[in-house]
Amino acid sequence: MAKVRSLRTEILFRLIIPLICFIAIESVLSYFVTLHYVNETYDRWLLDSARSLTQEIKVKDGKVHVELPPAALEIFKWDELDQTFFKIISSEQGMIVGDSFVPESFDPSVDWSRPIFFEDEIRGEPVRVVSMLVIRDETPDKIFVHVAETVNKRRDMMVDILLADLVPQIILTLFAGTYLLAGLKRGLKPLHVLADEIAQRSPRDLSPIAETHVFLEVRTLTDTINDLLARLAAAIAAQQRFVANAAHQLRTPLAGLKLQAERALREQDLSAMKPALLQMQSSADRASHTITQLLVLAKSGPVDGMSELKPVNLETLVKETCMDWAPKALQRKMDLGFEGPKQAVYVRGDEVLLRELLANLLDNAILYGNEHGSIIVKLRRNPTPSLIVEDDGAGIPDQEREKIFERFYRIPGSSGNGCGLGLAIVKEIADLHKARLELSRISAAGGTRVIIVFPNLTPTAI
Repeated sequence: MAKVRSLRTEILFRLIIPLICFIAIESVLSYFVTLHYVNETYDRWLLDSARSLTQEIKVKDGKVHVELPPAALEIFKWDELDQTFFKIISSEQGMIVGDSFVPESFDPSVDWSRPIFFEDEIRGEPVRVVSMLVIRDETPDKIFVHVAETVNKRRDMMVDILLADLVPQIILTLFAGTYLLAGLKRGLKPLHVLADEIAQRSPRDLSPIAETHVFLEVRTLTDTINDLLARLAAAIAAQQRFVANAAHQLRTPLAGLKLQAERALREQDLSAMKPALLQMQSSADRASHTITQLLVLAKSGPVDGMSELKPVNLETLVKETCMDWAPKALQRKMDLGFEGPKQAVYVRGDEVLLRELLANLLDNAILYGNEHGSIIVKLRRNPTPSLIVEDDGAGIPDQEREKIFERFYRIPGSSGNGCGLGLAIVKEIADLHKARLELSRISAAGGTRVIIVFPNLTPTAI
């Protein structure tokens, strides 16, 4: 199971770690910058010491002499923290004065036109050394002055500068981390309040979440939850309506079936039972038809939500459905015709539901159309796929056109034994397929024309 990460910890890590990395990089840069300037400062003092020794170099009778009184030598070497060593040598006379152990630069490529600085060790202790060449006009001899100094003052100054730079940054980081932690706690508090509010809700409470104390960035989440709650409430309401309507519609045929069964039981001979048995058959057929329509209605409603629609060849589907309903039309001596293109007409949809849509339209046309009349099913490909069902019945009054798509609504005084679900199913399935449903009269004398206009299907989706 994946470890659940805390949003507060994630934000803190994303803020503190870059801050710590920045301080570490800045500390390394500060170290090298400080080292450069500390060396540069003390190198100047070391060079001044070497130049002060050059002033004591004298040339007499072609020989190099260095006169260093004890007092001057004591002043030269005196230092509270560091030790200073020196030596003066010549290329002809060798060592003239000083400490023989002072290191020299033996690099043959050294440019002696300027002082040379390098680092070495004396008796295991690191030192900074400056070497310089002294040329005197009185002698062709080359005189070298080497001055070495331990690095205690340099270290102390570097520590002081780095501490002066790092301590405020560390304190600032601690303050920033504390402030970020407190700010995150305050900032995430509305989320905890929101979570507590949702957790304390009753399962029946599907009202929208209040957005009074919600941040703008969180409002997208609350809007999504509110939308889900609204759709869930609609689905539950639809389910409750479906259950109530199903119970209501099934109660009548089942009650009739029970009464006719009791009537048949009271009769003694078969001929007397026959009318009751025929009524029982009619009630059973009506109950079966109602159950079938209720199941289709439940599948096409928001409870199931049919979201994955596939390309369907409407031309083949319409032909097969018309052939299935032709015998029922012949029972009422009605002509059932089909007009459509010879090539396939594809729409995006559910094949079972589209068959139910056309079946309900044909059932209504046969049930409410004129006996010895005609029904024409037309399929159009251009400009958009369209399914048209026309009958020559009495037609639907204008004032009833908005009501007939309601569930269980029947036009007062209409013939037939329908339960008012046919056109409601057609409307639900059309909405599911994002199709436009149009209803009109064929002529002033009557007739009904139902048009289903489907969205165009892109060639790549076929």
